[in-house]
Amino acid sequence: MTWSAVGDLALDSLYDSLKVLALAFVLYVLLSFFENKIAHLLERKKRLAPFFGALAGAIPQCGISVVGADLYTKGHLTMGTLIAIFIACSDEALPMIFSDFQGKWYMGFAMLGIKIVYATLIGILIDLLLPKDRKSVQEHMEHCDDEEDVHVGCCGHQIEETKGENPWHEHLVHPLVHSLKIFAYSYVISFLFGLLILGVGEDNLTNFLTQNHYLSPLFAVLVGLIPNCASSVLISELYLQSMIPFGALLAGLSANAGLGPIYLFKDKKHLPRAFLIMGLQVLFALILGYATLWIKN
Repeated sequence: MTWSAVGDLALDSLYDSLKVLALAFVLYVLLSFFENKIAHLLERKKRLAPFFGALAGAIPQCGISVVGADLYTKGHLTMGTLIAIFIACSDEALPMIFSDFQGKWYMGFAMLGIKIVYATLIGILIDLLLPKDRKSVQEHMEHCDDEEDVHVGCCGHQIEETKGENPWHEHLVHPLVHSLKIFAYSYVISFLFGLLILGVGEDNLTNFLTQNHYLSPLFAVLVGLIPNCASSVLISELYLQSMIPFGALLAGLSANAGLGPIYLFKDKKHLPRAFLIMGLQVLFALILGYATLWIKN
């Protein structure tokens, strides 16, 4: 490993991360105009709640899983809807994959479609198996008062509209801060991953991952369980570098639900349910990963 190679790697990582920054910023500016409506949408729907939960979870905004966990603990969502949100979450993976313009960007559409359909079916299945849970949510929504809760996104901003908030702050500053965080994660992980390849050798690393092909979904799920945006960036980077297959990408991102699980474990009263939800999420993430392990790309 030479200093010249390290310098080239730093520049390449910067260039790739700047593409992610540009795409993420545009995406989050657009999302800022309707982010506050998502919580209300999830609460209003009943039979189709898992489908709308999956659609909401697929939005690359880590605050969605926090909103879902909060609504669930307050009795506004069924377990099936929450798990649908968690499975559909991809966090920062979408900006990463769609910014790979000369590579596998088109697989982002396949990932989105598969995860939304799968999350919806799993959510509906769980609700069918837990009819008491669904009935209790309906009864609660009929009798509860409308709480004026405030949900906080991963950048510390309030998701609901706040009276008097400067629109420039809401639609420019928040998206910029969020995008810069993704840029930082992307650059650091890309650079460190490049150093690993230079140090270990690309052939050696490729051989290790290839020899453990059938364990790759399990590895990806373990990484995905890390409640941090960096985990989805790492899984995406491994996939874009062809170090893990598409099935492992799906497994890891289906196990990754951003900061939602942390919020779920905050309340000690819900700890048994929280462990059950995370166990089911891991189980269904592994099933999806191994079911799609044959996909070559």
